[in-house]
Amino acid sequence: MASENNKRIAKNTMFLYFRQILILFVSLYTVRVVLDVLGVEDYGIYSVVAGIVSFFSFLSGTMASATQRFFSFALGKNDTEKLKKTFSVNLLIYGGIAIIALLLLETVGLWFVNEHLQVPPNRFEAAKWVYHFSVLMFIATIFSTPFMSIIIAHEDMKIYAYVSIVEVVMKLEVVFLLLYVPFDKLELYGVLTFAVSVIITILYAIICMRKYLECQFRIFYWDKLLLKEIVGFTGWTLFGQLSSVGRNQAVTILLNQFFNPVVVAARAIAVNITNNITVFANNFNTGLYPPIIKYYASGQKEEMFKLIFNGSKITFFLMWVFALPLLLEMDIVLKLWLKNPPEYTVLFTRLALIEVLIISLSLPLATAARAPGKMKTYELSLGTIQIAIFIASWIILKMGAEAYSVFLIAILANIIMFFARLLIVKQLIEIDVKLFILKVVFPIFIIIILSFVPTYCIFLFLPKGILFSIITVILSVIICSLTMYFVGIDKKMRNKIHEIVINKARKFFK
Repeated sequence: MASENNKRIAKNTMFLYFRQILILFVSLYTVRVVLDVLGVEDYGIYSVVAGIVSFFSFLSGTMASATQRFFSFALGKNDTEKLKKTFSVNLLIYGGIAIIALLLLETVGLWFVNEHLQVPPNRFEAAKWVYHFSVLMFIATIFSTPFMSIIIAHEDMKIYAYVSIVEVVMKLEVVFLLLYVPFDKLELYGVLTFAVSVIITILYAIICMRKYLECQFRIFYWDKLLLKEIVGFTGWTLFGQLSSVGRNQAVTILLNQFFNPVVVAARAIAVNITNNITVFANNFNTGLYPPIIKYYASGQKEEMFKLIFNGSKITFFLMWVFALPLLLEMDIVLKLWLKNPPEYTVLFTRLALIEVLIISLSLPLATAARAPGKMKTYELSLGTIQIAIFIASWIILKMGAEAYSVFLIAILANIIMFFARLLIVKQLIEIDVKLFILKVVFPIFIIIILSFVPTYCIFLFLPKGILFSIITVILSVIICSLTMYFVGIDKKMRNKIHEIVINKARKFFK
């Protein structure tokens, strides 16, 4: 069973990576064109307005985590009846969340836009237009979440990848329309992105209803006990998501209050870049989520621990192989991509990369923490630290600190959160902390040193220019891969990789 799971994880990872590579290139191109078409000021306005709506994304994010957990748990137990009940109960909860979100966004959120948002007077009506369509887009996203979560729980990553590709192609078409349609570009962008969300939601729903028996609307399977269990899990996860998303969006709004829209645009670009890179690690963990929960549900703890240990190292590596060359060549990369990036973008992006590298190390731990379904201590502890990041950011900005200081606070806080997460997971699933540090943290430190030192020397001694930057990036990827192969993974895994490569080579040359 472990061997089959590993093959399925590898296959799912390949689908997700193919999906993400396409999304990455399209997203990078999209940001460049949108920034060019809208201009720095309108791009900053869109980022902060959409950020207010994104503040409420903790609602769908929380339920996505709960849906995946309970579906994966039921699949691990092979309980068909519970699968049907889980779908019905979750659908009811999602409907309630959509109503609450709509009411809050069109009252409290709209009040904030009208009274406190710093927008040039001549662009205020456009900003309100974008806000209303961002709200509608968010409601559409809420209804797509349960269907997407079901696909992931069933480990049908091929479907997930294909739908995501359809979505990114549609977003690319939106960019082309911006270039040629003679309307207010900011308003048009809001309308078209909403239309894409609606189409994708309908597509997810149709696929799930045709493929999975539990996804149906004919019979409603009520289970009060399951509702209570999901709400209990969701309640604390909601606090964690709220504190995380709230911190990120609140810091963006803080920068809007203390600095000009150019600083907000720089942060938006930095976050966009790190989000696109983080998705590679998140995709791998998307593949890990169901088997970790299923191993726990079926009592296979040793297999679960192995998956967590190996998953943590691979997750970090998948981030590091992209982050290292970007950290060194960020200046030239941004100039090639955006031509004239806003001031502070290089520094913000480098600091944001360091933050997400720290976060990536504990992504499998975060999944493991959800397996028992007891989220109170975990979410309360980490959520409190997230709130502290916002408070500390507000205090230092009030004292006159530079904009980049908010990234430094986030980096320090995420180091603290990593160790807090590790200790809490020990209590929840009895993971060996010393063994985790020995087999995961220590090898990662060695990988960082062995790959950074030679790559940095190459960066220093090579002349500056696009050609030499490309050479630096290629050598960086090679050095990172070699250090991961010889230091990051054990002999057993190296032998498996060697065997796979030899078999593939033999088939190719036959």
